[in-house]
Amino acid sequence: MSSELNSAPAPSRWPRQIKYIIGNEACERFSYYGMAGILAGYVSGQLVAGGLGKSEDYATTIIALFKSFNYFTPLLGAWLSDKLIGRYKTIFWVSLFYCAGHGMLACSDFFGQQGKLNCLFIGLTLIALGSGGIKPCVSAFMGEQFRPDQSHLMQKAYGAFYVAINFGSFFSFLVVPWVKNHHGYSLAFAVPGILMAIATFIFWRGKKYYVIVPTNREKKHAGFFKVFFTALFTKREPGQNLWDVARTRFTENEVAAARSVLPIIFVFATIPMFWALYDQGNSTWVLQGLKMSNVNILGLDIGAEQMQSLNPLLIMIFVPLFTFWLYPRLGRFASPLKRMSFGLFLAAASFVIVALIQQRIEAGAHLSILWQTWPWVVITAAEVLVSATGLEFAFREAAPEMKSLIMSFWLLTVAAGNLFVALLTKFLPTSGGAEDAAVSTGRFMLYAGMMFGVAIVFSLIAATYNYRDKAAAEGR
Repeated sequence: MSSELNSAPAPSRWPRQIKYIIGNEACERFSYYGMAGILAGYVSGQLVAGGLGKSEDYATTIIALFKSFNYFTPLLGAWLSDKLIGRYKTIFWVSLFYCAGHGMLACSDFFGQQGKLNCLFIGLTLIALGSGGIKPCVSAFMGEQFRPDQSHLMQKAYGAFYVAINFGSFFSFLVVPWVKNHHGYSLAFAVPGILMAIATFIFWRGKKYYVIVPTNREKKHAGFFKVFFTALFTKREPGQNLWDVARTRFTENEVAAARSVLPIIFVFATIPMFWALYDQGNSTWVLQGLKMSNVNILGLDIGAEQMQSLNPLLIMIFVPLFTFWLYPRLGRFASPLKRMSFGLFLAAASFVIVALIQQRIEAGAHLSILWQTWPWVVITAAEVLVSATGLEFAFREAAPEMKSLIMSFWLLTVAAGNLFVALLTKFLPTSGGAEDAAVSTGRFMLYAGMMFGVAIVFSLIAATYNYRDKAAAEGR
């Protein structure tokens, strides 16, 4: 533990090191979303010279598979941080892979078509290792910086954390497409790489202030998988349950920590469908927007790629509005799982709106890109209710020894949702053999219907969940 830890004066003030973590997050999210925001246009090749010229379904599949891998690698990050080198070293060293991935994409213009594809696949793989590897660590690492008498500040801190994410992504959706339109894809991919290098530097600068919590290996604490699978495959005596068996091999603290994981995983099991819809904002929604007319706002040319900036802009408005005004008025209805339930229904509604827009496009209407404002408003409100709340829920409900693991399971729901989109795009039969069915009225309505069904199931789970953190159950 740092000797200068948390010399934060009073329980009412955040630890000084929080600013380094939030600054790092803003720059890192600029780098990620700046790259992701131009990816659909790059792969489909519909905007400027230098794209790959693939189909809309191919672009949708590639982006979904990248995001799926990006959110699967948190398992690796959690293992590194919990078992081997701790959260700080994991975040710092894995960030270097992240920088290398951006560098690979920036080199794509030096090669022919096959070389560009190779740069794309290698670059996205390295970015997925870097971005995914640090994901389960950063938010948990921030939570560890608070003393017990500062725990009441966490909800606002995670709100600020989420605002930082969206502050970075907002500017990335405006700056990186502009660089691409004026200087080409190679430089446009280089800019996010520069921001990731800055993010790594900012994080390193706060090193002397951080609380460094010992790893489970240093504390000689058995992890979830060791406790669970040892108990699962050990012969039970009559009348013994799984956790009774575990108590014969592990301490009560280790068993209690492992027991905290399963109920949370059960809740998470329904969340992938949300991400299957939400993450199409960078793929099918962009591809839909390419068929719509650009608008000029305050001298800025707003098209399909720039329209993505509306999401982080709205986040920066909605997070404080919900946190300081809406949630206090909802009382018990503002408990984490109730908030998430409301968000899932809103996500389904957003795809109904997108389907109605697509129906008009398919009928031959020439629509302004501003029509996408409405689904973005709805899906953004859903994101605040589901994603920001999910981070808070995961940290508050997990045992201290399991926080990175639980965060990785939360992020694994994103991987599963995107994998579902990739598989559905690849294998779902299309009417008339249409090549680009991913962007169609029927496909959007299919996602909306599935999301409504999942939202109902999640609501039933939320009604019966038994919180470890009783304050959370009361919406505090």
